[in-house]
Amino acid sequence: MTTPVDRLRSFARTRASLDGAEVTYWWSGDVYSWAPDEPYVRLFGFEGFNVARLVEDAEQGPDAYRLLSREAAFYLDPVTREILETWNGLPVVHVWNDPANQKWRPFPVPTTELGEQLCFSLEIPLAYPSPLPVADYPVHSSGDTYRALELFQFFAGRGDLAGSAPSVPATMSWTRQSPWLPWMERGQRPGGLTFHCRGRKLGAYEEVPERTRAYVAARHPEFARAPEKWSEPNETSWTYFRRLHPPERG
Repeated sequence: MTTPVDRLRSFARTRASLDGAEVTYWWSGDVYSWAPDEPYVRLFGFEGFNVARLVEDAEQGPDAYRLLSREAAFYLDPVTREILETWNGLPVVHVWNDPANQKWRPFPVPTTELGEQLCFSLEIPLAYPSPLPVADYPVHSSGDTYRALELFQFFAGRGDLAGSAPSVPATMSWTRQSPWLPWMERGQRPGGLTFHCRGRKLGAYEEVPERTRAYVAARHPEFARAPEKWSEPNETSWTYFRRLHPPERG
């Protein structure tokens, strides 16, 4: 993997599949609160999945790709691990991101050699105008700028990557620092959340835990498959909340 093109192809085989086959990642973990002068608290369990397909992107040029994906994730009781419908008397709004697409061009993907494994690291700081401005959402918005930090690590075997298969087995970790979730109704209170999860590439969507698949089938069955074509903009928890609760205009 001496060139950005080589690295991107190896990362693409780890994150998805070069032949365009659907790839499902599943993850599980916990969500912690933090705030000045307060102890860290494990508020929720967290479980989710992403179903994606990789296609070549002729518009961006040679060796470029589009990742077409949807992802859903669910806030769980931290002890029983059951999917929550309410929290502190408030309705829980789960993650239904459709689409969750990406465009990839060759770049020097950060990698670390770990013996027989290779780790691809992606560090994504985010700062942009919030879809939920405080003037419209004083109870649900932490501020007029959305700020978060997404930290991904994907692990694949060096021997697998040395082969020619379009997709290789992989595991992953994900950490996210974010503001309070809109449905938590914490307004501009200082603090926020830390998500800490780990997961793996599955053989098929049918390997997602049955409880989770049943929940998806009853509400948004389209999330069991990757999108067929590109669309934008991406959905986030903040834009999804705005769709559920359009701002009131005087």
